[in-house]
Amino acid sequence: MENRKGKAEAFADPMVSYESAKLGIWVFLMTEVLLFGGLFMTYTVFRIKYPELFHQDHLKLNRTFGMVNTLVLITSSLSVAVGIAGIRRGRQALLKVCLVVTMLLGATFLTIKYFEWSDDFARGLYPRTDVFFSLYFVMVGLHGIHVFAGICVMAVMLVMAQRGAFNKAYSTPVEITGVYWHFVDLVWIYLFPMFYLIG
Repeated sequence: MENRKGKAEAFADPMVSYESAKLGIWVFLMTEVLLFGGLFMTYTVFRIKYPELFHQDHLKLNRTFGMVNTLVLITSSLSVAVGIAGIRRGRQALLKVCLVVTMLLGATFLTIKYFEWSDDFARGLYPRTDVFFSLYFVMVGLHGIHVFAGICVMAVMLVMAQRGAFNKAYSTPVEITGVYWHFVDLVWIYLFPMFYLIG
């Protein structure tokens, strides 16, 4: 009984809670690294095996869409960082604004991706087209799912912020969400040149 009480008191400590949550998100992100790492390895193997497809097919992708989406995600990472810095100073209004901005930027990314893929399909580019486009649609599609999941989590953080759950002393959920969002953005930083730029 005393052992359980001791654990409860330990996790009531904001610093212990933060360190535990940080450990948890890093363990989760390691599984994500393994997932995307396997796909990056598959890309590398097929690129070595079918170099002619990779040299030709990347030119069929719309680089403008890709570059705009890169700027959108980089900006969203900035807005997350500003929001976290704000709540650390007790600025709840700034956090709420930054969460909304980040969600809108994430939605913008997905909207642009929708129009890009619609254009791809209209030009006869599908996952079954060849190895390059199979990898492109799977990897970019999986990344899009992660962006959508991030938007959903941000929405939960916004609701919590509206209820006054965060302050200068406690902002762990927001900070953990920020770490996830930065990871999602980092994955895109690798995907963009891999599919759109490298010939």
